[in-house]
Amino acid sequence: MKKALEPLVLAWRVPDLRGRLLFVMGAIVFYILAINIPIPNVNHDKLAELFNSSGGILDFIDVFGGGALRKLSILALGIMPYITSSIVFQILTIAFPYFKELQQEGEYGRRKMAQWTRWAAIALTVIQAVVATRAFQSPAFGIIPAGFDYFLQSVLSLTAGTMFLIWLGEQITQRGVGNGISFIIFAGIVAQLPRNIWELVQTGNILQLSLLMLLFVATIYAVITVTQGERRIPVKYAPRQAGRRMVQGQKSYLPLKLAAAGVIPIIFAVSIVLFPGQIANWYLRANEGSDTTMINIATLIQNWFSPTSLVASLLYAALVMGFTYFYTAVIFDVRDLSDNLKRYGGQIQGYAPGRPTEMFINKVLTRITFAGGLFLATLALMQWWAPQMLGLQNSSAGGSLLVGGTSLLIVVGVALEIMQNLDQQLKMRQYEGLSNKMGKGKL
Repeated sequence: MKKALEPLVLAWRVPDLRGRLLFVMGAIVFYILAINIPIPNVNHDKLAELFNSSGGILDFIDVFGGGALRKLSILALGIMPYITSSIVFQILTIAFPYFKELQQEGEYGRRKMAQWTRWAAIALTVIQAVVATRAFQSPAFGIIPAGFDYFLQSVLSLTAGTMFLIWLGEQITQRGVGNGISFIIFAGIVAQLPRNIWELVQTGNILQLSLLMLLFVATIYAVITVTQGERRIPVKYAPRQAGRRMVQGQKSYLPLKLAAAGVIPIIFAVSIVLFPGQIANWYLRANEGSDTTMINIATLIQNWFSPTSLVASLLYAALVMGFTYFYTAVIFDVRDLSDNLKRYGGQIQGYAPGRPTEMFINKVLTRITFAGGLFLATLALMQWWAPQMLGLQNSSAGGSLLVGGTSLLIVVGVALEIMQNLDQQLKMRQYEGLSNKMGKGKL
């Protein structure tokens, strides 16, 4: 534990890094305060009733927003439109060569892609704000009063809140340490911990809470082990001419992450699995008291796609595995990697450069992706089944946050990223100090 926190302690002693850390802390405090700014004219009793009958999908969405959706604050849509836009443009770099070439054009290409991602995020935010406001104004919910004035006020508030989060994330990235969007999601999840833990304390007994804490610690250990795990493929570089001297061949390795896709497969999968049950739930509420064939079908769908249903669990696991392979293929271009090894004289022992190397890397990546996807599927199902097995189903929101795949994967991943970035910053400053000392006395 002491060694893990050492970069944070050392960074606090460096004035520049201490300023960056203070800026991040101030931005997070400002973000948590903004969560408590509600949209005007919200019927909070109706909103609480909607959450209680949502079947879990609203609780899952609220994980990324720090409780903003439960309060229907100006930050209720969270940062998800920007994340969705980023993922879409990542996929476009594979589907269309133009975007891939633009991405490889250095700083200009990155700025252009960031600008398009931002505009697409604004468009998605407006669409989501319109849909959400119309749903909240419907007679079935009655959360926001009917009328165009209330509609326009709510849409503008939700859009402005998400734009503020995007701006705040970019400021943290530029003036802080690490990725600002990851920091915002991290802060939102951590901000809910006190409330969820208090819910657990009120509903669970000592044995249940003790077992949950043991499972919590074991889950954190497993997440750290898998997220840090990698398959290292030895690579040997041939001797090459550098100016007038010959550079000897070097040995290195190609690291392939065990869980390269991260939390994205879980986000995609749970959205698809819970969506049919949520739509069926809303349909039943809007047609309460009726007795038709559609009501029976909606009831069947609601039962099949509830979080504890066997059908939903099997579909959830299969989707997590499928999206793990899909997203790994999106972010990991095996052919491009093979071409780069060939271009720089690198060779994997026993495999010729080019097509044989590409096939070998693809085979290894397929195997480790299966192991990573299996872990993600198990971790995702724990979010549903752990509270049930421990008898904490009445407080499943708090229990799922402590052992849930999405929340813990993000929290642990961002914490590791923070420590790694601080360690890199410290090493860079050590090299700068060494070069300044060596430069003294020279003309």
